[in-house]
Parts: sequence; C-alpha cells; structure tokens
Amino acid sequence: MSIESDQADGLTLNPTQLQALHRGKQELLQLNAKLSEAQEKLVQSEKLASIGQLAAGVAHEINNPIGYIFSNFGTLERYLVDLFEMLAAYEEAETALAGTPTGARLKALRGKVELDFLKQDIPTLMAESKEGISRVRKIVQDLKDFSRVDNNQEWILADLHQGMESTLNIVNNEIKYKARVVKQYGDLPEVECLASEINQVFMNLLINASHAIQRSDGCITISSGRADDQVWLEIADNGSGIDPEHLKRIFDPFFTTKPIGQGTGLGLSLSYGIIKKHQGQILVDSQVGVGTRFRIVLPIDQRRNDALQQPAV
Repeated sequence: MSIESDQADGLTLNPTQLQALHRGKQELLQLNAKLSEAQEKLVQSEKLASIGQLAAGVAHEINNPIGYIFSNFGTLERYLVDLFEMLAAYEEAETALAGTPTGARLKALRGKVELDFLKQDIPTLMAESKEGISRVRKIVQDLKDFSRVDNNQEWILADLHQGMESTLNIVNNEIKYKARVVKQYGDLPEVECLASEINQVFMNLLINASHAIQRSDGCITISSGRADDQVWLEIADNGSGIDPEHLKRIFDPFFTTKPIGQGTGLGLSLSYGIIKKHQGQILVDSQVGVGTRFRIVLPIDQRRNDALQQPAV
C-alpha cells in the first residue's frame, strides 16, 4: 500500500496536508473572486456617481436659460393680449375709412399678411411653444431628481412613485417604441432610502423590460403596495421571458444573455446589491414566452428594521 506524497522545497506532504493545501488554495481563489467582484462594483458605483454629478450639472445649467424663456413667454402672452385688444380697436375704425385711400391700403395689407389667420394661429403657436418648454423643464427637473446629487448620498424619506415617474421620463425614449406603460399604484408612505440608488434600480429594470419585448402589443405594468412595515413595487413585462437555467444566474456579476457589446451584465447585479444594502429583497418570476416580473420589497423605516434585526441580549 503506497502513500501519496508531494515534494515541495524538500518537504514531504502526506494526503491530509495535501487536502488542507488544496482547500486553502480554493479559499484563496474564492476570496480573490469576491475581491474582484467588489472592486468591479465599486468602479461601477463610482462611474454612476460621476454620471449623476455630470447629469445634475448639465440639468442645472439648462434649467437657468429655460427659466428665462419660460418667464419671457408669460410676459409675451400678456403683450399679445394688449396688442390684440389694440388691433380690435383698429378693426372697428377700419369701417369708417371705407372708400378712402387709407381704407384701401388697410384692406390690401390685411389680405397680404392674412390677418384673420394670424389672429387664430398666434395663440395656438404660443400654447404649443409653452407646452414644449414646460416639457423640457419637467425633463430637466426629473433629471435632477433622478441624480439626487445634492443629497450627497444621505438617507432620506422619498416618494417612490415620484422616483418612478422621474425615471420613466428619463428612459421614455427606450420604452415608447416598445411598449405601453400601465400603472397600478397603491397607497405608499415615504420610504427611508438612498433615492438616487433606488432610481438606478428602477432604470435597470425598466430598460431590461423594454429590451425583452419583441412584440407589437408590448406592455410594462408597474404596480405597488404596502404590507405591514414594508412596501413593494413590481415591474412586469410581457416579453420573451428568462430560461429556467439562466434564472438562478441573473444576479451574478457580468452574466448576460445579450449579444456581445449590448450588455455588461452588471445592471441586475448592482440592483441586487443596492436592494440588499437597503435590507430589502428583489425577487423574480419568469416564464419563457410569457414575460418576467420583478418585485422589490423595502422596509419603510431603516432604523426600525435595524432594531428588529438586532439579536436579543
């Protein structure tokens, strides 16, 4: 009966020592993998923070000139009311000039500039322009709300519905050609959270939902509700669904089913980490060809949740 051994620097290792060495090697490999994962998440988090700061700065710079334009439009509307009132007075006086050279010139000029059409079209143009500026202001405000840089990553009481609406406005271009959005909001209290990070989770799930839809009747349903001291929010789509063999790996870093160059595999992994940081849960239910539903569960009060999780002394 032979005994397995290994020579290393003149030392002979018996099977027990070899097994211990092998276990130590495996533990080091696992620790190295976890360290690499943490480093990648940290790098991605820093990138997102930088993007958020840039977005907030750009939004702030855009907001100033938009404010001037919006204010000037209000003034211009008042001026037009006065001008139309004066124009009505001139039109009343025009009948008294009928048959005179001045009356003829006024009639010709009225036809040349299409005065009746202008009187109808100018208010319409003003209303459409004001609506457009209002939409730009809303997008800029949503961009600032989405980034939440001013809060300096502080835990605050936030309205999740408002965060969802801001995020929907930001990713509207990704969704509007793919699916209609159905909202089934419940009555939610404000939730203690890092608002910008929760908005990031919303964005990742919404974009994933839109990418999964490859049908003409695409639909993304957003619903929410409260259960005791927790709130939940669901994002469901009627897209292609996730294969069962992939379902248990979707939160792994760098795992993606998208073609090369179309996905980093970090979106769901980062989302999972953010929800765990909030002492919540992110659950998924999916059927191939039917669709996917993600459910986010968050405690309303982080401090109370901390107290409940403390072991009894």
